Amino acid sequence: MNKKIVTNSLNLVKSYLKAIRHEDFNVSNQRQFFTLPDFTNKKKVYRRKELVGYSMQQMYAVVSDVENYKSFVPYCKKSKLFAKSGNTAKGEIQVGFPPLRESYTSNLTFNEPNLVKSECFDGRLFNYLLNHWAFSPGVKDVPDSCVIDFRVEFEFKSALHSNLSHLFFDLVVQQMEGAFVAEACRRYGKPKIGSHVLTIEKS
Repeated sequence: MNKKIVTNSLNLVKSYLKAIRHEDFNVSNQRQFFTLPDFTNKKKVYRRKELVGYSMQQMYAVVSDVENYKSFVPYCKKSKLFAKSGNTAKGEIQVGFPPLRESYTSNLTFNEPNLVKSECFDGRLFNYLLNHWAFSPGVKDVPDSCVIDFRVEFEFKSALHSNLSHLFFDLVVQQMEGAFVAEACRRYGKPKIGSHVLTIEKS
């Protein structure tokens, strides 16, 4: 990920928030200073399928290791599990990147080695948040390969945060997804085959 692009995007967000806080700021000024589209849909959806050179079990082990997210997932400041029961648990997560910081509790579902799902309905910033990881076999002749089907869905409570998300959402999601593959590399060594993006869907 190009750090300059990320920095520029976050600087734009900071400028936007500063303008909003200004007592003379109004809708007409917003359109004058920033040519931001009028986003009315507060829901965001991102889905990506990717072939990677790690097995389903290896990727499942990384993604299900919620308690260690704080060690390798960008912007994750805190992560811990509690109320474990069978294939479910609750996770307390705190994420933060300028200018937003959010703590929430997720309902987690595990189905080794096929699925890790996280759902939240109690966030201060959003009405709903879903992180869905599904793993399926990869290349037939390469056992240590799999297809990752990664989906993020959320709906902000405010139009402001929805507008802000359009400035940096793709960058943040791609960084987070890449962090799990990078962590697999750290744990298991170089991938058996190169990664290939199969599909990307955004709305």
